[in-house]
Amino acid sequence: MNRSQIKMMRYLPLLCLLILCNCKGDDTIPEVQIVDEEMYFPPTNSNVWDTKTIESLQWNTTAAEDLYTYLSDNGTRAFIVLEDGKIVIEKYWGTTIQGNSLFNETSNWYWASAGKTLTACLVGIAQQEGLLDINNKTSTYLGANWTSLPSEKEDLITLKHQLTMTTGLDYTVSSPDCTDPECLQYLADAGTQWYYHNAPYTLLESVVSNAAGVSYNDFTDQNIELQTGMDGTWLPLGDNNVYWSTARDAARFGLLLLNKGTWNTTPVLSDASYFNAMTNSSQTLNPSYGYLCWLNGKSSIVFPSDTSNYPISLAPNAPSDLYAAMGKNGQFIDVVPSKNLVVIRMGEAPDGDLVPVNFHNTMWEKITNMIE
Repeated sequence: MNRSQIKMMRYLPLLCLLILCNCKGDDTIPEVQIVDEEMYFPPTNSNVWDTKTIESLQWNTTAAEDLYTYLSDNGTRAFIVLEDGKIVIEKYWGTTIQGNSLFNETSNWYWASAGKTLTACLVGIAQQEGLLDINNKTSTYLGANWTSLPSEKEDLITLKHQLTMTTGLDYTVSSPDCTDPECLQYLADAGTQWYYHNAPYTLLESVVSNAAGVSYNDFTDQNIELQTGMDGTWLPLGDNNVYWSTARDAARFGLLLLNKGTWNTTPVLSDASYFNAMTNSSQTLNPSYGYLCWLNGKSSIVFPSDTSNYPISLAPNAPSDLYAAMGKNGQFIDVVPSKNLVVIRMGEAPDGDLVPVNFHNTMWEKITNMIE
């Protein structure tokens, strides 16, 4: 068996649990300073990870305790803070998803839509390898009639529209996660409408697999996991494909993002133009969105399951250069280049929001109280 098959066997009990429980998984930068040349990267072949203490950074320990209480009271399972790549905070609460043991550094949890940003990186890698071009129409990789649109409308949709949530497909259909052609109906021309629509995103996985000629798990393993030491896996759940990993794996991905697609000295997503486009406003309809990536510090935002544009930023209490992979029930991979920080939060839903932005903003209020 290859590495991906071995991992799938390891995750099989979890997959069975998900099927039985019918749990729901997916929802569903401006130019910044160069990363410190002394950035630390944990080894890829072990779980060893260098640490720093809160005291050595002169952070506020009383504020840290207030932060921990807030996280614990709001369903958090895992919380990690990296500074210059080293672990400053690593906390776990509660039990595993199966409920049969305490949650710890080896426990797996779902990324939900935070996995979208991982997909954005994989699309970029596929493009830099010459396997695809995001400016090509989607039918180049999925074939004609992948939607129920007239051909002249279907041909307007490119991979870039899928990356930016601007396909124009009808999000009011009965199942917005459904990727069957009959579920993919016309509402507006591509590029003229922004809506957080899962189905067009999910199809990017088929685009990459078709272009590369390997499974999506194998492509992830070969092009990101092996280089960074990540050891997660994509598991099917209904119409979605959800990434699962430990919190430390999520932190490794955050560190890769912080270092602009390079792991230590190993280029992973080496296309700087693509990375910059991914982590900056990708269109004007929702300036707080890049390529499947949320951006702070912008003048307005359109939230998931909403069509209104609000004159606020993603997280006013966080540094303005923060960008994030964000998922249902509060799965966060936050990257702050100006402070060389990566912040991971995994856990249950703290409130009823699809993506709990109010919780996220309060979390950052408490983090700011701690570090400043």
